[in-house]
Amino acid sequence: MATHEVLMAGFGGQGVMSMGTLLAYAAMLEGKQVSWLPSYGPEQRGGTANCSVVISDRPVGSPVVTEPMTLFVLNKPSLARFEPKVRPGGLILVNTSLIDTKVQRKDVRVIEIPANDIARELGEDRVANMVLLGAFIEAVGLVSLKSVTESLKKALPPHRHNLIPLNEKALERGRALARTSG
Repeated sequence: MATHEVLMAGFGGQGVMSMGTLLAYAAMLEGKQVSWLPSYGPEQRGGTANCSVVISDRPVGSPVVTEPMTLFVLNKPSLARFEPKVRPGGLILVNTSLIDTKVQRKDVRVIEIPANDIARELGEDRVANMVLLGAFIEAVGLVSLKSVTESLKKALPPHRHNLIPLNEKALERGRALARTSG
């Protein structure tokens, strides 16, 4: 596996941090070395938010990700800001519910997922991030679905455990879309 660097970016409130936390927990469950680094804009909810997750089979030297292998973009400003930074041969997961422009790069793999639309179909807008995470699990295979679903118990506070089945459905929808995309 070596090292896989991931950058997740969007607006505050889109679940960027919780998605990164969940990926980090899943990797730790599988015995991998992990770092997780959040970054917020000066605003609270609705401001910019991104996080870096580094997963490796050896100790992680730095949590800073400057050239991600995988980029999750949940909004248009994040695509404009981070698309140029993805390594050639990398992957960009695009939330097409909120992004109406195309990735310009030809040297990366792109998976377009209408994450917010799918979340609405499932009855809860807040699981759009899980749809994208499911697509990542399927496309990259870095962590297993089982580890991610097990990690939901750690990532979600106990009073939100009733949402675990819905999150699992969102993960599955993302996985299914990744099988038929990019």
